[in-house]
Amino acid sequence: MMIKKMFLAVLVLGFIATSCSSDDDNNNNNDPTNSNLTLNLTGLEALGDDFVYEGWIIVNGAPVSTGTFTSVTFPQTFSVNSEQLNNATTFVLSIEPAIDPDPAPAATKILAGDFSGASANVDSNGIVADFSTSTGTYILATPTDDDDTNEESGVWFLDNSSGSAVAGLDLPVLSDGWAYEGWVVFDGTPISTGTFINPASADDNATSSPFKGDTGNGPGYPGEDYLQNAPQGLMFPTDLRDRTVVISVEPIPDNSPMPFTLKPLAHMVPSTAMTHTAISMGMGPVASISGSVTRN
Repeated sequence: MMIKKMFLAVLVLGFIATSCSSDDDNNNNNDPTNSNLTLNLTGLEALGDDFVYEGWIIVNGAPVSTGTFTSVTFPQTFSVNSEQLNNATTFVLSIEPAIDPDPAPAATKILAGDFSGASANVDSNGIVADFSTSTGTYILATPTDDDDTNEESGVWFLDNSSGSAVAGLDLPVLSDGWAYEGWVVFDGTPISTGTFINPASADDNATSSPFKGDTGNGPGYPGEDYLQNAPQGLMFPTDLRDRTVVISVEPIPDNSPMPFTLKPLAHMVPSTAMTHTAISMGMGPVASISGSVTRN
């Protein structure tokens, strides 16, 4: 019942908005009509100059801003109208533009949870997606050129173990405001394979990637051939063995060219990996973000 309540309350965020936000509205409670709302969250990362986090409480079905912040050091305390805070049923955290003309919450909501008494346990599972059963399979191959001597220089998220290619990623449907992105980490530098919504379709840069070969776009699944136009400091073609392959979850619009904190799948390519052979991924370093919110 509590999950249903939270889901219905969060849906309202897309339709009704009242806002009283201010940048880094993190202050002591000196107003007798206000009370403290304390956030103690783990796993968030700094968003850079263009975006901020904004808290919201759901009061009588409508979102009310509790303030914005950029620091990811917790706990943080915010001064909120006492009556509204006492009547709040749910807390939601969103990612917003730093200069935001829209008083409504953005689609990119990262944490949510229902109040039980004075506190709410919040996490990303119900508001972004639950990645606890996610699995991944990939192959090493370079199908976008005519050269069969560099097959270890491409990664494609598909499973060919049955003799024909099928989707290699079993991932949940993401909430609005989020997309998946694949990565290969080259000596500490992550290079994207492309973004995608549907793991059973080609990624968004299938026709425009500067790294792929010139003879085709590759199979209709997410992936990348690292064959040409290497970023400074790298050399393509390369060998992806002993490098880490990652699937991350990125906000839309994306706040950074680097992977976001949510990384549900990851795997170091074995040094003995064979090309054109299905390889299983493991759970990534961050599959969920969580924390607690307290009102007093």
